Amino acid sequence: MILKRNYSKKLFISSLLILFSTLLFCATAKYQDENFSLIVNYTETVTPGDAIFVRLNIQPTGELKKHKSEIATNSLLQLIKDKKEIDKSSFYSISKSKKSNNIEVLAGIPLSSWLKNANYSIKVTFNLSNNKFKEFELPLTFTEKTFFEETIELDEKNTEIKTDNSPKRAAQIDKLNSILFTVMPSDVYSLGKMTVPTDSTRYTSYFGDRRTYAYTNGKSSTSIHHGNDYGVPTGTPINSCAAGRVVMAEDRISTGYSVVIEHLPGLYSLYYHLSELLVKEGDMIKQGELIGKSGATGLATGPHLHWEMRLNGASVRPEFFLSNFTFEQE
Repeated sequence: MILKRNYSKKLFISSLLILFSTLLFCATAKYQDENFSLIVNYTETVTPGDAIFVRLNIQPTGELKKHKSEIATNSLLQLIKDKKEIDKSSFYSISKSKKSNNIEVLAGIPLSSWLKNANYSIKVTFNLSNNKFKEFELPLTFTEKTFFEETIELDEKNTEIKTDNSPKRAAQIDKLNSILFTVMPSDVYSLGKMTVPTDSTRYTSYFGDRRTYAYTNGKSSTSIHHGNDYGVPTGTPINSCAAGRVVMAEDRISTGYSVVIEHLPGLYSLYYHLSELLVKEGDMIKQGELIGKSGATGLATGPHLHWEMRLNGASVRPEFFLSNFTFEQE
C-alpha cells in the first residue's frame, strides 16, 4: 500500500515529494529534492519492550557529493511522546563501500516495557552540509503488550546471592553496566537477522515477566526479567545469536559463568548461568558459533540458559532481533 501524505509543516522543504508505505510493522518513506534523495526504513510500531530502528539511505547529488562525511556526522534519532522527547540515539555508518555515492546510517532506541498508549513519533535530524541541519518527523502506532507475573521461592543459597551487598558483587554490576552503556560507532559486526542460541523451544520464563522473589527470611523484592530462560539440561551447547566480539567471559556472583557479545554499536547479547566458557574476551565470533554450555551457576533454581539482549543499556525482547530489524536486503 502506497499513500501520499502532506508533511509540509514538519519537513525541511515544503515541496518535498513524500511516499509512505507500511508492511507489517515496518514502514518506508521517500524524500527527494534537487540536492539529494532519501529512503527511510523504520520500525513503525511502538511495542513495549521492543525497539525502534531507523535506517537512512541518502544519495547526495551535485555539490553535496563533496560533503558525504558531513551528512553522516551528527545525525540524530529522537523518540517523541506527546510532542516531548523521551529518548534519543545517534546514527552510525553502515555503508559497505567507500566508493559508493550512497550514505547508509542506522540507529536504534529501546522501548521500555512500561510504555503506555500515547501519541508517538520519531524525529530524524541530519547534517546536510556545513552544519546546515535538516529534520523530519514520522508517525508511529502503539500496540498493547501484557506481561506475565510470577513469584519465585528462593532457597537459602539463592537468597544469599540475591541479597548479596558485597563490594565484589557491586563491582561486577558496575563493570557490566559500563560495558552495556558503551556505544562504539565503528563496531558494526552484524546486520542480518539473529538466530536463537539453542535448539530448545522449552521456555521457563519470558522477557518482561514481573517477578517477586520470596526470600527464606520472609522478606521479598520485585524486579523485571530482562531476557528469556530456556529449560535445557546442563551441558547443552549454546551458540552466538549473531557475529560479534566477546566483551565479557567470566564468572559472576549473580549470573554465574557469563558471556557478553557486542554486535552493533550499543547492541549486546548476554548468556548466563553457563557450566562452561568456550570463548574469551576479545574473541571474534561468527553467528551460530559455540560459545559455552548451559548450566545452573549463579542465581538459578535449576539448569537453564538465560538469553538477554541489551540496546543502549536497556533490555529488549530477544525475539525482536530474530526479524530483519536493520532492514538489510536479503
